Amino acid sequence: MPEARAIEEMFGGIAPRYDLANHVLSCGMDFGWRRQLVRAAAAAKPKTVVDLCTGSGDVAFALKRELGPDVEVRGLDFCAPMLAQAKRKQAARPWAQDIIFGVGDCLSLPLADESADVVTIAWGLRNLEDRARGLREMRRVLRPGGKLLVLDNSQPEGWTRPLCRFYLNAIVPVAGGLLTGRGGAYRYLATSSATFPGRAALAEEMRAAGFAQVRHEALAFGSVALHEAVK
Repeated sequence: MPEARAIEEMFGGIAPRYDLANHVLSCGMDFGWRRQLVRAAAAAKPKTVVDLCTGSGDVAFALKRELGPDVEVRGLDFCAPMLAQAKRKQAARPWAQDIIFGVGDCLSLPLADESADVVTIAWGLRNLEDRARGLREMRRVLRPGGKLLVLDNSQPEGWTRPLCRFYLNAIVPVAGGLLTGRGGAYRYLATSSATFPGRAALAEEMRAAGFAQVRHEALAFGSVALHEAVK
């Protein structure tokens, strides 16, 4: 699994153009994927939502826009330059002023036990230095019956697998490098995606961390997946 300091430095280096690269490299599909995550969060009728590895805040903003002023939305990340981008965007969104952005490491969350109704993490789980420990922390901060939502790259199957691998290994590093000036970050995206568990294997890891009612949905020909689990 990746080393935390290296991940922090890597994301800090691409923070100014992170959003642009996401939109371009996903061909705009990231907007739809976030909408599916937000709909799943809204279905739980939460009062408190915590978005982990919040980065530039796109998931936190989407949650706040959908859930409204009566729901507390908190975005945590351990990368200061990424949080700076989130706060810069927040300043231009009057309806998002009550989102609480702060520093938080997924392996040791600055949150009380059973303090959140929903925890979300998008494209962050594969970056954790200790995924099992991170999942246990997420379970710790959820209230009984609370929901964990994980949106991340996955393992495509069938005829789409070689096409997705070609795109990740040959196109993404070049395009990501042109967009951000940091091609190494997007080579890491390819390698980390290739070694990240497939849908069934990640579901088993979530069960091993103590979650129940684990389900998953394949997106983008299986190259992305949304996992849901309940404490």
